[in-house]
Amino acid sequence: MITYRSYQDQDWKAICQVHDRARPDELICSCDPRGFIPIEQDKEVEDLKWSRKFVAIEDEKVVGFVGVDGDYLAWLYIDPDYYGQGIGRELLRIGVREIGEGAWTIVLAGNKKAIALYESEGFREISRFDGDNNGYPCTCLKMKRSE
Repeated sequence: MITYRSYQDQDWKAICQVHDRARPDELICSCDPRGFIPIEQDKEVEDLKWSRKFVAIEDEKVVGFVGVDGDYLAWLYIDPDYYGQGIGRELLRIGVREIGEGAWTIVLAGNKKAIALYESEGFREISRFDGDNNGYPCTCLKMKRSE
């Protein structure tokens, strides 16, 4: 059974592992996969450390997490072994409840599954822009939740 709770300091290595296992899937159809680097080597690691985080747990194992920073839903990753079980949807809902009105996120344009999840929870594309993933170009969508 999956349970959800606030992040604890001892979850750090586990959320880094979840990110690093899921990130290559996020890059498929969006960016050159050579742009992948482990989160602890990425400059964005400080943003992850700063965000308020919530985790999904199965039998003491962290299998997903969401991070929020103000009204920005900045992080949502699920271990690939747990895809398709509704964990991402529940973590997204937890993040939206934490943020309240005006929740927004950035999604890689080729990440069709993530885009579909966000749209199913009331997010809509409000802009599209060129981005950079560790030196490799990508297209990003800014999505905002409509109340």
